Amino acid sequence: MTDKTAITNWLSRLGPGIITAALVFGPSKMTITSRLGAEYGYGLTWIIVVAIFFMISYANMGARVGANAPGSFLSVLRQKWGNAAAIAIGFGIFLVTASFQAGNAIGLGISLAESTDTKPNGWILLFTGVSIGLLFFRSFYSILEKLMIALVGLMLFAFASTLFMAKPSLSGIVSGLVPSVPTGSTGLIIAFIASCFSIVGAVYQAYLERERRRLKPYSSNGSSSATTGILILGIMSAVVLICAAAVLNPQQIQVTNAAGMAKALEPLYGEYASGLFYLGLFGASFSSLVGNATVGGSLMGDALGWGDGFRDTKVKFLIAIVMIIGATVAVLFGKLPLEMIILAQSITIFLVPFIGFALLSIANDKTIMGSKVNTRYQSLVGYLGWLLITVLAVFNFYELFIK
Repeated sequence: MTDKTAITNWLSRLGPGIITAALVFGPSKMTITSRLGAEYGYGLTWIIVVAIFFMISYANMGARVGANAPGSFLSVLRQKWGNAAAIAIGFGIFLVTASFQAGNAIGLGISLAESTDTKPNGWILLFTGVSIGLLFFRSFYSILEKLMIALVGLMLFAFASTLFMAKPSLSGIVSGLVPSVPTGSTGLIIAFIASCFSIVGAVYQAYLERERRRLKPYSSNGSSSATTGILILGIMSAVVLICAAAVLNPQQIQVTNAAGMAKALEPLYGEYASGLFYLGLFGASFSSLVGNATVGGSLMGDALGWGDGFRDTKVKFLIAIVMIIGATVAVLFGKLPLEMIILAQSITIFLVPFIGFALLSIANDKTIMGSKVNTRYQSLVGYLGWLLITVLAVFNFYELFIK
């Protein structure tokens, strides 16, 4: 086996984990992470470790379910809990992804418009069209895998280069690993953990692993892929937070979106630095634009019994609908309307703990998983993670509807 073949095979094994990392690390997550560093310096670096720890646990569960369960996640759940549970999850995830898709489209448009001094709408329509076009290649999964690996590589290069120029404090980073909760930071902490510890992303890992197994039935178990992909997600999150802590926090520069951080870099490090950050923002936006839509379309298709893979035309049609909704909202409103944010948050509050428990229940079921059932340690970590997301859901419910 040549070195080139070995590298290609290694990247292919990483595919599902990389895709999950890329779709989770979108423009909204970049905004939250930038704010953490800008407002609280290095002090909240520790929450990345916590969120990544639990995300690895659930992504591994998703990968094992995809590799070993006798059917797709929703088909197994349908047999275990009934058709209503499967439809509720599939339809709920479709609504959430459609609601948030406009944010990904806007992030992509801004990253290209700001760096080229043009209008964002043309870029939004162009790349939405490109994304829909990709769906109708026969080898869509292989294209998706290669695209996400390239975009993650682009993000790592862009953010690492920015970090090198920012020259952060090593002692500040180390001290930030000690847990502390600065006054007023609770909301951002919750937002970050909720976005990074993505139960929907973990469930989608099962579908990606299942699709990879269809193409390469003798490939190795996907747990290492999930772990590596989520570790890369953690690295990207840490780099963005540290850059913001090093550059923005000392000057008390506030950011309201990811593009704001790129603008803040320009006076200090020149157009080259801001251009690099825009490059990273483009990678994050485009990967989420495609990945988020495939999540919603795939699970909705499975819930309706239309298929659970990227080969099914009806599933591709549903994925395209999510993309079109996002582009339409982005072009008409120029932002994500408050009503759509509230809708997505409301659905997420009730759905995420339910989905998390469903994944945990399947991974703990020996009749489904056989020898790949959760160990006691994996089950314990799974229940702790489920408790965490349930507490976050209760807190969000209080903030939205009671406070």
